[in-house]
Amino acid sequence: MVAIALHSVIPVRTEAREEAEQNTQMLFGELAEVIDEQPRWKRIRLESDGQEGWVDAKMITPMTDKEYAAYKKALKTAATVAFPMAYAMSENNGQTIPLTAGTRLTNYKDGRFEVLGVGFRIDPSMLITAPLELNQENLLKAVRFFINVPYLWGGKNALGMDCSGFTQTVMSLFGKALLRNASEQVTQGKPIKDLSKAKAGDLVFFDHEDGKISHVGIVIDPERVIHCSGRVKVEKLDSNGIFNAETGEYSHHLVSIRRV
Repeated sequence: MVAIALHSVIPVRTEAREEAEQNTQMLFGELAEVIDEQPRWKRIRLESDGQEGWVDAKMITPMTDKEYAAYKKALKTAATVAFPMAYAMSENNGQTIPLTAGTRLTNYKDGRFEVLGVGFRIDPSMLITAPLELNQENLLKAVRFFINVPYLWGGKNALGMDCSGFTQTVMSLFGKALLRNASEQVTQGKPIKDLSKAKAGDLVFFDHEDGKISHVGIVIDPERVIHCSGRVKVEKLDSNGIFNAETGEYSHHLVSIRRV
């Protein structure tokens, strides 16, 4: 069975209980395959990046094969929310729903979109109808409103996101489909051997003492990186890693640069 999210954000958890750790989130309009179930809970696999976890059964909506086929076709020309938060109003009942960056809106035209037969109105200035060109100017425009978004494990929305949720969300605005975790994102794209050759939009990966990839950020230029560590922020970058001006120390050790 395929299901769709019709809530702004749905927590996806490691276990079928409210207290379980959140490992990712399902945004409005995202699709998932239901692969297991328990009373009140369903285990899903997100279609966008393959992440699995448990969601409250009442928070997802089953789709028929016909609805799924039509929705998949509509996704090919969907508009995308480009700002950290936008609000859409239902034409059915006049209620509003907050939509976070990276949310894709099907059947969009002139400030109106439609999902499973329900129409919504939204401010067109909050959307992009085609991927942005990946360059420094557009990157800086895209990320400026994310500054100071707090860190949240498993988060990928403007009220809280982790490092790879931030990169996944931002890069989606440029038509780049990233996997969910830093350890997965490092397998994508091609390697850039020298930081001096890095360009705006390249991904930089970092490790802890165990050598495993544990953190990811986005290059602004070879001397600056934007990343989510405690909060989304811009910091100094060099061949050693990220330099924290407040502590006077390197907070993350650079191990890889990838161009997606």
